[in-house]
Amino acid sequence: MPEKSTPPRRLTPEEQQRQRRRSIAIATVLFVLVAIFYALTIAKLGPQILNRPL
Repeated sequence: MPEKSTPPRRLTPEEQQRQRRRSIAIATVLFVLVAIFYALTIAKLGPQILNRPL
């Protein structure tokens, strides 16, 4: 017998604001990590990577 699904609960404005802040914080941390990995990769490859023959 299929289970009855309940409709999703409406979030209060305070909960929506908290959820938005949490999402922005996660996006910021993810962006910073990507920037760090990019910078480390470029630093590891060295400046001569730009002088390679095409």
